[in-house]
Amino acid sequence: MKKTGIFIAAIFIMAACHNADEKTGSSGLTLDQKEKVLKDTSNYTTLQWLDSTYSDLGKVKEGQVVEVAFHFKNTGTKNLVITDITAGCGCTIPEKPGKPYSPGQEGVIKAKFNSENRVGVNTKEIYVTANTKPNPQMLTFKVDVTE
Repeated sequence: MKKTGIFIAAIFIMAACHNADEKTGSSGLTLDQKEKVLKDTSNYTTLQWLDSTYSDLGKVKEGQVVEVAFHFKNTGTKNLVITDITAGCGCTIPEKPGKPYSPGQEGVIKAKFNSENRVGVNTKEIYVTANTKPNPQMLTFKVDVTE
């Protein structure tokens, strides 16, 4: 019985973390706070992509999961707050930074692409929503999946 109780407690803790994550997201902001950050143009900053907003990952074998990374720097005078990162389809899973970036601070946007059932040339987009103009900003990568 003791082991069952611990197991049930672990499930409740995981569910609570999941629910909290949906309310605040990985940025730690509530939906209201996110909306306020995006609407208040006096807190907008500038963002420079250090590499490029396009990456060619070359050829990979079908079934491989590959990672793509886009490096950036907050070149403005306000904190950079990334409120959301989404991908064009479910085969690409972006990681959301969990903190604001101070002026001058650098960071990276990472995503994993699952090449299962994706034979051929794939061009995918990642959309970064932050307190910048333009908003959202689009990152693109290409990968050629072979059998």
